[in-house]
Amino acid sequence: LRVTLKYLFRKKITVQYPEERDRLPENYRNFPFLVFDTDDAEAGLRCVACKICEKECPPQCIYIVKSEDKKPDYMGKSQFYPRLFDIDISVCMSCQICVEVCPFEAIKMDKVFELSRRERFDSLLMRKGDLAKSNTYYHGIHPIEAAEVDANLLAAADQGLHGLEADRPALVEQ
Repeated sequence: LRVTLKYLFRKKITVQYPEERDRLPENYRNFPFLVFDTDDAEAGLRCVACKICEKECPPQCIYIVKSEDKKPDYMGKSQFYPRLFDIDISVCMSCQICVEVCPFEAIKMDKVFELSRRERFDSLLMRKGDLAKSNTYYHGIHPIEAAEVDANLLAAADQGLHGLEADRPALVEQ
């Protein structure tokens, strides 16, 4: 009876889900998604199909097929791209190793957890179109981390451009 009286006058912590939802912390993670930087998900995809995430994934739930040709990325540099990029979310254990090993900051962890489906097999295989989400979406769910990533990418791009200018001989107008 004492325990009941103790909790009777405290603030209620019950959430009436799905009408009410708790705010998820910024470091919450669920399943991976691919980040793209332009308006076009196909053209702005950061992934260059290096397959490091596929090799490092403990349950081997990532499947990538590299393209045969190259196309310009969001910065105009000619890059390979993933022709196929699939993640089997029924096998994924949300360990975030794919995010940590990606040198291009192309794969991040999402906060979406309502992924139940009626079908058993095909619906649990997330294809490239389902996985691609914009950089603004990434800023919305992980604002602090996304700002740091964008600053690092901008610094790397500036360093790369200045490095190219130093290596390139000066053009003389005649």
